[in-house]
Amino acid sequence: MSVNPGQIPHGDYLPDDRFLDREESWLRFNQRVLELAEDPRLPLLERVRFLSIFATNLDEFFMVRVAGLARRMATGLAVRSASGRQPREVLERTAVVAHELMLRHAKCFHDDLLPALGKHDIEILRWDELAETEQEHLRRLFRERIYPVLTPLVVDSAHPFPYISGLSLNLAVVVRDPDTEARLFARVKVPEVLPRFIEASPNRFTPLEDVIAAHLTQLFNGMEILEHHAFRVTRNQDLEVDEDITEDLLQALEKELLKRRFGPLVRLEVEDTISDEVLELLASEMTVHEREIYRVPGPLDLGGMSAIADLDRSELKYTPFVPSKTALPADGSIFSALRERDVMVHHPYDSFTTSVQRLITEASQDPKVLAIKQTLYRTSGDSPIVEALIEAAENGKQVVVIVEIKARFDESANIKWARKLEDAGCHVVYGFVGLKTHCKLSMVVRQEADGTLRRYCHIGTGNYHPKTARLYEDLGLLTADTEIAEDVTELFNHLTGYSRQVSYRQLLVAPNTLRSGLVLRIEREIGHHRAGRPARIRLKCNSLVDEVLIDACYRASQAGVPVDIWVRGICALRPGVPGLSDTIRVRSILGRFLEHSRVFAFECGGNPEVWFGSADLMHRNLDRRVEALVRVNDIAHRDDLIKLLDKGMAEDTASWRLDGDGVWTRPAEDVPTQDIQTHLMRTRRWRTVDGS
Repeated sequence: MSVNPGQIPHGDYLPDDRFLDREESWLRFNQRVLELAEDPRLPLLERVRFLSIFATNLDEFFMVRVAGLARRMATGLAVRSASGRQPREVLERTAVVAHELMLRHAKCFHDDLLPALGKHDIEILRWDELAETEQEHLRRLFRERIYPVLTPLVVDSAHPFPYISGLSLNLAVVVRDPDTEARLFARVKVPEVLPRFIEASPNRFTPLEDVIAAHLTQLFNGMEILEHHAFRVTRNQDLEVDEDITEDLLQALEKELLKRRFGPLVRLEVEDTISDEVLELLASEMTVHEREIYRVPGPLDLGGMSAIADLDRSELKYTPFVPSKTALPADGSIFSALRERDVMVHHPYDSFTTSVQRLITEASQDPKVLAIKQTLYRTSGDSPIVEALIEAAENGKQVVVIVEIKARFDESANIKWARKLEDAGCHVVYGFVGLKTHCKLSMVVRQEADGTLRRYCHIGTGNYHPKTARLYEDLGLLTADTEIAEDVTELFNHLTGYSRQVSYRQLLVAPNTLRSGLVLRIEREIGHHRAGRPARIRLKCNSLVDEVLIDACYRASQAGVPVDIWVRGICALRPGVPGLSDTIRVRSILGRFLEHSRVFAFECGGNPEVWFGSADLMHRNLDRRVEALVRVNDIAHRDDLIKLLDKGMAEDTASWRLDGDGVWTRPAEDVPTQDIQTHLMRTRRWRTVDGS
């Protein structure tokens, strides 16, 4: 960031260009993912997995962010971004950066990973590189499994150009009729029901479209194949449902899901070998703007490389890790353990199965449990959490589940679970009109031996998803604390009924009190600093975009308060700008596990206050979702979280560092650093069950 000499920020002056562009910041996050794929220090198949993640991340970015901006521009609703860019400037800059990254992604695949895989006898080959015996094997496979599901669609006066669905891989084929010399265009869709890369022989793969291309004469019998090229389309796949006029949200979403694959086009990917003639035809027929065309070396759709990353080659992967099971005593009731003390779990270092899942499972079987209340935003296809809730309902317990069926890209799965829960007798609620229920809450109501009712709660940062709990870094609090239980009860009543509860004792809840509560605590730190008391702000989140909170951090920095921000993805704040953000440091950590927890710590004059929960610092989280942060009252838990934040920001911890111009850098390879995730895996837990 450059500031004119006469406009150096001071006091409460905040320059207009104080925000980084949100979309470019996200692309720079995905660039960090790509840098992991490029990193020779990582196990080879893990690099392949990061290569795949980059591709699928970028698909979602185009389907949601780019598509949303294009839609707003088309309707005249787009406005200048907080970074000061006009909507068209944002789209043009996004296209430039995305194209650069896609070319870099292809280069990593061809120049780095393919040769490295080959050294370990794993090869991805084009059709002409296969041995004759392999081609013969694939010819038989084509006749038996591929040919029957293919449908070539020709374009002529009687056959209009076919609709190309989102994320489908296709072959553009030009054929000539030897009798009439007429040239015709046809499209062949590459079937999604088959593997992206076909195994020609053990550990030797070829792209599925190459197998199809080698047999085009069987699809166009008697025609001369002149040329063929792979292409791929990305479309707007964000759902639009008017909840104010929709009586049955479930049915409306089901209908909208059917239309998702047919939204407006936002990207056309083509192999760089495509002829100008065919590209012009595709662009014309699908009304593609020049900036929406991405020419890259093939093969396309490298998200399918995840299957290669899944190969059974343990020597090319991370060393297996078994989560700790010491968070709770293995014997005895989980309820008796929680009556004695709060338990904080840190996944995946602590087992999700023996802590959070155990709470719901034991509750479903315990005859003294009267009721279970639960939020579900995302869960696995064979969710033991859902099965436990169904069992609880079948055992006569009252079960209330708030299912967020608008969870992006999980809508279909959540509709399925909602119907299954309803069929079992659970009370299923779909949250609020206009808001997504994103908070992670469970509550078990149990009648104790003396006849009193006690509530046991879990408040977390991650979804109730046993599979991602092994891959996502998240925090959770298991507690029988009376005040927290009262807050969670009131929040569930708010979610299921007409309660207008907005203030809580131990929770900050969006959209009512979360942003204001965090801003209030930032302002308090300014007051502590000015009074000469200890003051410091530490934030850990997935994304930092909200201008109100960013400006609060700027004011804290201008007052001299140290501000440490540990962010995984987007950061619109400019750190280290003289007079504006001198005391702000921003770090990002990406690695084996996806950093997902949100933690907020304030020094409070020497008596630190720490919160964690589900909310990121974005408009959607603070204004359009129900989110919850919980105060960490246990001193040992609080200190552990502060140590975690300090470790993440330490100079000797491997991380990316953000400067005021939006550039992320890593320490040079010869600079010794420590991987925080490896450190946590080695230590397993900060404390054992007995607190030592």
